[in-house]
Amino acid sequence: MRKIHLGGVAGAVGLVIVAVGFRAPPVRAGAESEFDEQHESRVRQGLEIAPVPLNFKGKNRELVGLGSYLVNAIGGCNDCHTFPNWAPGHNPYIPGQQQQVNVAVYLAGGRTFATPIGTFVSRNITPDSAGRPAGLTLDGFRFVLTTGHDPDEPAYEFQVMPWPNFRLMTDHDIRAIYEYLRAIPSLPSNPPAP
Repeated sequence: MRKIHLGGVAGAVGLVIVAVGFRAPPVRAGAESEFDEQHESRVRQGLEIAPVPLNFKGKNRELVGLGSYLVNAIGGCNDCHTFPNWAPGHNPYIPGQQQQVNVAVYLAGGRTFATPIGTFVSRNITPDSAGRPAGLTLDGFRFVLTTGHDPDEPAYEFQVMPWPNFRLMTDHDIRAIYEYLRAIPSLPSNPPAP
């Protein structure tokens, strides 16, 4: 006589029920191509709005374009990491001036933030001599971006960087930002304003 283990049968039946009960919703016709078009649109826009020449050698062009879109159109990285962030006479917040990023110090840091717990200066996030943004590996960059911890002093948390929002980004988006920052010109750190 054959013994049937109910746990095995019940488990198998449970898996079938779960698989059937939680089936992914059907994708409507054309949704995939619409997503691809939106993605390609962001990549193209990112490549068009990059305010500095890009070095694509050894880099993924699609990630660079998406990264530029995230840095320049969505993330507002220029607002803190470029000081002053607008070229002279090109501040879009002043009537009659056309927007132009200050490429001479683009993402080289130097903006000072006075807070109740101290004064902070934005970091240079351009690539170092080895091509690493802010001197960080991708894993190090991901850690800083998603935790707000200073790479030089891990117990210290950046108080003004919006890392609580950045930690919600996909890994693909973080890789794209890193790839874009690898493609921009390296600049010396911008000294903080007195």
